[in-house]
Amino acid sequence: MSKKRILVAVMNWGLGHATRSIPVIRALQNEHYEPILASDGAALQLLRKEFPELTHLELPGYNIQYAKKGWLLNWKIIAQTSHIRKTIAAEKEKTRQIIKDYQIEGIISDNRFGVYSDELKTNVFITHQIHVLSGITTLLSTYINRQHLKNFDQIWIPDYASREKNLSGNLSHVKDLPEQSTYIGALSRFEKREVQIKYKYLLLLSGPEPQRRLLEEKLLECFSKTNDSVLLVRGVISEEKQLSSSNTNLHIRNYLFGSELEDAINSSETIIARSGYTTLMDLAKLEKRAFFIPTPGQEEQEYLAKRLEQQGIAPFCKQNQLSLEKLKEVENYTGLSNFGDGRVLRDLFTFFESE
Repeated sequence: MSKKRILVAVMNWGLGHATRSIPVIRALQNEHYEPILASDGAALQLLRKEFPELTHLELPGYNIQYAKKGWLLNWKIIAQTSHIRKTIAAEKEKTRQIIKDYQIEGIISDNRFGVYSDELKTNVFITHQIHVLSGITTLLSTYINRQHLKNFDQIWIPDYASREKNLSGNLSHVKDLPEQSTYIGALSRFEKREVQIKYKYLLLLSGPEPQRRLLEEKLLECFSKTNDSVLLVRGVISEEKQLSSSNTNLHIRNYLFGSELEDAINSSETIIARSGYTTLMDLAKLEKRAFFIPTPGQEEQEYLAKRLEQQGIAPFCKQNQLSLEKLKEVENYTGLSNFGDGRVLRDLFTFFESE
C-alpha cells in the first residue's frame, strides 16, 4: 500500500519555522506518511540537510526587505504589501501544480498563506499567532491574518491550552478563537539530557538580516575579552567563511544541526538568544536559563520577552543596552521549565484519514 503524501510548506523568515517543523515531519514519517517538503532560501537549505532522503521543492520567495532601524520594520513591511500579495498568489499557483505532480493528499503549512487547496479539504495551518502584534497596525494585521486563516480546515497552535501555563500568552489565547483551532502543545526537535556543563554562555543567533548581523557584532564586542567559556552559534547556514576569535575562551560556529545543537544547549549554563517563539519552545523543552534580546521592531518578540520577565522566568534587554553586567540578572530568574513534553500527538494525523 502506497504512503499518503503530505505537503509540508514552511515560511522562510529566519529559521524558526523550519526548525519547529522538524518534529512534525519526523512524526509524519513515524506514522507512515510521505512528507514532501517545500520552502525557499535558508529554510529550504536547512530542510535539505536535515532530511536528505525526502523530496524538496522550491516555493516562490517573499524576499522581504527588513529595516536596519527597528522602529521602521512594520512600515517597511507595509510598503511591500503589493509584493506580498503577489507572492501569496504565486504560492497558490505553485501549490496547485505540486498537488497535481505529486498526488498530494494533505497539506501542512507553517505560515505560508498561499499553500492550500480548495479541492483537498485537508489543509492545516500552523501558527502561534491568532492575534498579530504590529504596533499601531495590530488591528489591521490581525484582521488580515484571520481572513487568511479561513482558507484552512484546521489550525494547529503550537502551545498548551492552559491559560495559566503557556508560552504564547495573548498571541494565541484569545476569546474568539477560530473554531477550527487546536492547541497541539509546543513543538521542539530536542530532548533534555543530563550532561556536563561546557559553556557558561551559549550565544544563539537567528532571524533575518540585517538584525542578525547587528546583534552578532554587539555580542562579539561584549565577549571579546571574556574569561568564561562561551560558544557563539551565528545562525548562518550558507557556506560563509568561519569566523574566529583571538580569545581562546570564545568558540564560534556558523551553524549547528540536529544533535550537535541539542548537545550545545544541554551543555550550556545560560542561553542568550532572540525571543523568537521557536527558541522559547526549544528552551522550555530543555529547561534552560535564558537571557533574551528581542529583534528590534518585532512586537511579538518584545511582548514574549516582557511576559517572561514579568513571570520571573527570564530577563531581557534591548539590543543597544546589552552588557556583561546585565547578563548577571539571569541568576534572579527561574528559567524555562515545566511547560510540557513537546511531543507531536499522533492523533493529529487522523485528520488526513478523513477524506
